[in-house]
Amino acid sequence: MGNTITVRDIDPGDKAWLRREARYTGVSMEEFVRRLIRERRESSAGETRPSEVFERYFGSEYGVELPEPSRRGYRPFAFDDECEGEA
Repeated sequence: MGNTITVRDIDPGDKAWLRREARYTGVSMEEFVRRLIRERRESSAGETRPSEVFERYFGSEYGVELPEPSRRGYRPFAFDDECEGEA
């Protein structure tokens, strides 16, 4: 594998737990962490709502804001009062 992750300042108790669990399952500590990450990724795949994905990639930090949620989804677009008087 060409990808390497280095975790600095890990709590010694957490590292000892990882080492014990990896030894118990019979794999290296690195493989054990890979399996934990894969398991977490697979379990959380179906939990994400489309609006959460949209906000993650196009959220307020990127200059896009989602409309305020209402009881039945999102509120429809409303025109300003100034525009209504002109028609």
